[in-house]
Amino acid sequence: MQWYETIFELIDMRSFSNLWFWIMLAVQWSMTSHWVLGVPFDLVLRARRTGGQAQEDLEAIARVNVNRLLYITHVSGLWIAGFIAFILTLLIVLGFFYGIEFAQAAFCLFFPMVLVSALAVRTAHKVADGDHQGEALMKRLVHLRMGTQFIGMIAILLTSLWGMYQNMHIGVLG
Repeated sequence: MQWYETIFELIDMRSFSNLWFWIMLAVQWSMTSHWVLGVPFDLVLRARRTGGQAQEDLEAIARVNVNRLLYITHVSGLWIAGFIAFILTLLIVLGFFYGIEFAQAAFCLFFPMVLVSALAVRTAHKVADGDHQGEALMKRLVHLRMGTQFIGMIAILLTSLWGMYQNMHIGVLG
């Protein structure tokens, strides 16, 4: 058996029937809902519970990440938006018009993260405009996490429904 046959057998290109795709989806949403604006959510809970040094750490990390995100957005946001639009269009055309399942799976992973990123940029602007300390910052980060988790739940539901449909459709045809 050739090495590339072994690799393609291990990494099945039919993504929705592949365990690695579902593991990656679970890890993606676990990490995304834990790190809100680059701040680990356990730090938000600890700052809310104990205050003091944890609160100072939270405000410092949030300030650094908000400034970084806003700088990237202001400097190259238009280029990033254009590149993302190109990639999403490419995935939609390849996946849903030409029926390439790998592109469908990539779209299911990538598109919800675009929504989460847009929500994070919006929250970063609000934090920079005034909600950057104390309870207001914690409340803003909790709302961002809830929004992220809501997008994640919908994305996982729709991805699993589409994946089941694809597996049954290919099972009937194959």
